[in-house]
Amino acid sequence: MTPRQRLCILGATGSVGMSTLEVVARHPERFEVVALTARQRVDELAELCERWRPRFAAVDDASGARWLRDRLMRSGVRTEVLHGRGALSELASHPDVDTVMAAIVGAAGLDACLAAARAGKRLLLANKEALVVGGSLFMRAVESGRATLLPVDSEHSAIFQCLPLERATWPQRIDHIVLTASGGPFRDRDRASLHGVTPDEACAHPNWVMGRKISVDSATMMNKALEVIEARWLFGLSPDNVRVVMHPQSIVHSMVVMRDQSVLAQLGTPDMKVPIACALAWPERIESGAAPLDFASMGSLTFRDADRTRYPALRLAYDCLRAPPGATNVLNAANEVAVAAFLDGAIRFPDIDAVNDATLAQLAGGFGPQDSLDDLLDLDERARAAARQHVKRRAIA
Repeated sequence: MTPRQRLCILGATGSVGMSTLEVVARHPERFEVVALTARQRVDELAELCERWRPRFAAVDDASGARWLRDRLMRSGVRTEVLHGRGALSELASHPDVDTVMAAIVGAAGLDACLAAARAGKRLLLANKEALVVGGSLFMRAVESGRATLLPVDSEHSAIFQCLPLERATWPQRIDHIVLTASGGPFRDRDRASLHGVTPDEACAHPNWVMGRKISVDSATMMNKALEVIEARWLFGLSPDNVRVVMHPQSIVHSMVVMRDQSVLAQLGTPDMKVPIACALAWPERIESGAAPLDFASMGSLTFRDADRTRYPALRLAYDCLRAPPGATNVLNAANEVAVAAFLDGAIRFPDIDAVNDATLAQLAGGFGPQDSLDDLLDLDERARAAARQHVKRRAIA
């Protein structure tokens, strides 16, 4: 028998991490859960450790680690508990780990993704910020470590599945790629009506079940903007060769337009278990547990332009890709600050775009070198500090 893949799941208590464990549970002969991590949801991580009994677990801080150790000791679970910034990187590059599911939201997962890439792991990338923030540095780490990089975002997985296995042939075959976007919960509302929307309304995605931050990003289309940046690096394309269309049904997950104008598309139900199962087993295929696509009852599939005036996030993504290195890092950092402020009730929904725009304008031309992790983290912190000031100026009285 083929040895089981030994998994480390970074962000195990999030929606992607939980879906990964659902897929893994269907195939115990193929996968072994070696390490699970969580940031703050320590009680949920404890339950997962009691269910899966991994060798390692990691949390953010020492107090959370102590609580988890005590809980697991009482349960008779012999999981070694780590904590701190270096813990994720240690587990992502651990010699007893073959495959890393990078499912941490935001720039917090960059260090561990770099560690996994440099260690030559099979890296399942659901953390788009690793490429948005890391860009060329991350891709160099993948190349130097000879890591296997597999996209998990549904759109990038769709593109990947439509491409030939031989990456060297991509430039000669591809004309451009088309990322599809649902448009989120406000796709049919006038932008002027969004001033008073609540965080719960913004998180009520019509098609996908996602975490709150990603759900808000979908409502602003920042999620798609970050995917444009990610696609540029994953597939080695210029910004002009990455396009976006609105597709409210979320059935066509993305498309590749070939040089002869043939269009290859990947379709499926809007369920993250599909791209997760694809990445876990690639190039083989395994059962995901997702519902099958019923063509007879599907109805019509519709498409329309993604308006960059209505969705400023898209405009900012393309502007940043044409700007000096570091602009995409600033955009990501500002957006994380702005979305967190909106979810906390500190600013209004339209202020998210305004904070992002103002932060980029403030730091334009002062990004500095982006050749190391320290460079990336320094710019990330400067961008967050600037964004926090813009949040204060727009704070709800």
